Amino acid sequence: MPPQTAKLTRPAPYQLDTARFAPTNRRRLSGPGLRTFLAIADRWDLTELERLLILGTPSRSTYFGWIKAARDHRELMLPTDTLIRISAILGIHQAMQILFAIDHEQAAWLKNPHRSQPFAGQPPIALIAGGTQDGLMAVRRFLGALRGGQSMAPNAAHHDAVPLTDDDIVFA
Repeated sequence: MPPQTAKLTRPAPYQLDTARFAPTNRRRLSGPGLRTFLAIADRWDLTELERLLILGTPSRSTYFGWIKAARDHRELMLPTDTLIRISAILGIHQAMQILFAIDHEQAAWLKNPHRSQPFAGQPPIALIAGGTQDGLMAVRRFLGALRGGQSMAPNAAHHDAVPLTDDDIVFA
């Protein structure tokens, strides 16, 4: 009698939940999302141009119309691209809150040049406010990796570091 073999099945293909892009969801998320973005932008001391670039370069009149509607708690429906960009900012902000407990450390990290990939000597804010979703997502992924334990490029703290040895392990 031949041995039984397990039947191999393919996993179901990923199904995008298109309901999350439905107008009702976009309307529900737009006002609170934009108000939160504006609070973060104020905290990061972003210029008007940086804010416009992050949001996908809407016209100034559109941008200020969005702000007025959001602040007045009127109905607002942002484009999907803009909501994705705001989501990236929320993820960046959340990761920075975890990694840097002090506000001035967050500001310094955002505005000082880094040798780590993907920054290539530029400050992270250059990617964040570079006008592309790719730049926003690259910073978000980088911070997510840091939260997961991956390290940045070596810095001054690494130069004098001495590796641990078996003698350093203490059993209590």
